[in-house]
Amino acid sequence: MSTTNGPAADEQSSMPAPAIQNLPKMIVADGAIAPEAPVDLRSTGIDPGILADLALKLAYTTLQFNTEWAAQRLQLPLLLVKDLLEDLKSKQMLETLGSSGPFGSRYAISRGGRERAARLFEISSYVGPAPVSLAAYTAMVEWQFMRSPKVDPDDVTSALADLVLPEDALRFAGLAVSSGRSLFVYGPAGNGKTTLGRMLHTVLRGDMWVPHCIVVDTSIIRIFDTQCHVASDFSPSQPWTIDQRWVRIRRPLIVVGGELTIESLDLTYSPTLRYYEAPLHIKSNGGILLVDDFGRQRVDPKQLLNRWIIPMEHQVEYLTLHTGQKIDLPFRQMLIFATNLDPREVTDPAFLRRMGYRLPLEPPTPERYAEIFRRYLTRFGGIAEPRLIARVLNRYQEEGRDLRCCEPRDLIERARDICRFRGQTLELNDEIIDTAWTGYFGSRQAAGK
Repeated sequence: MSTTNGPAADEQSSMPAPAIQNLPKMIVADGAIAPEAPVDLRSTGIDPGILADLALKLAYTTLQFNTEWAAQRLQLPLLLVKDLLEDLKSKQMLETLGSSGPFGSRYAISRGGRERAARLFEISSYVGPAPVSLAAYTAMVEWQFMRSPKVDPDDVTSALADLVLPEDALRFAGLAVSSGRSLFVYGPAGNGKTTLGRMLHTVLRGDMWVPHCIVVDTSIIRIFDTQCHVASDFSPSQPWTIDQRWVRIRRPLIVVGGELTIESLDLTYSPTLRYYEAPLHIKSNGGILLVDDFGRQRVDPKQLLNRWIIPMEHQVEYLTLHTGQKIDLPFRQMLIFATNLDPREVTDPAFLRRMGYRLPLEPPTPERYAEIFRRYLTRFGGIAEPRLIARVLNRYQEEGRDLRCCEPRDLIERARDICRFRGQTLELNDEIIDTAWTGYFGSRQAAGK
């Protein structure tokens, strides 16, 4: 294990002075850079009174406990928690029941402690890992964003290998993800917009650190979310040297669709639990936020875009606590908007000027369609005879249907269904293709004709 004093010199020059000052002290543990465990209450970076109140509420939830149990739940070092509990004992908030080893004791909450804890629960019911400061979280997001591994063209080509895309699409998708800028993808349904967004996530290498929660005055905001974040398999040999209030995760991919509302872009306050949940676009910091089916949300699309114009331009999101206090949080992720609607209907010039890149995904040419068909069929050991592909393409033309990139896969999947139902290995012939076609499209005539 070794210690690093902060960002490298070139990173320091581009980070604001407050961000450098507020960045947690970092160490190198088992080849990974990690936040160093605090050595005392002061080095936690938050008011010791907040930690004392959190420990007292934790004590309220059980009949008796020891120092190790409290340290595990607060995600703080054992000796630091020992000092915290002894201080509460000196204030007659806790009672000692005996020793539980050389580094701790067994405790129970006192009557006075129970009365105080009950009042604290009226303010906030949060009990769990200790928070980090908003300033530390902001500094960590900025620092990690600037240290993101470089993306090169080969990474993008490899990630999108399963898609048969025009060269321009590969180029602009690569430019967007390598720069971290936003991407607006549009075109008819079924041509790979959502798949492109999801596959670009695989280009983002490296893990990152996020806190369980942050504190603003006495308000707790939960950041780490098992529904949105995937913890990495990082298992340090000396975990006690790392600040356990931070969780090492894979860079997030969060996908939102028609369920997105304007209210979901704000902090979610639970009147019952009395703490906040960070909105999804904050939880996506360091990764990708994919807004799928843009324009079909339960909110006017231009209202949604206006809500994001300032954060997109300044990389800062301004949110409001239920007390009226305003706070700013980092807005550092790749935003991808995907829509099959006419961009003129769901955007305006002010928004489009702020988009990093715009990428139209048009219906495939017959040649691209044939290549998609061949690749997908080959994956299952099938043989794509040129005559059969030509027959499929002919049928599109006869029925006046537009080609769609998703439809070779969908037709082949139905051919697989037919073969499995008949108890035979996958094969394509005229009869199976005709059955798959009718089962998929449901009519021999183009829709609307």
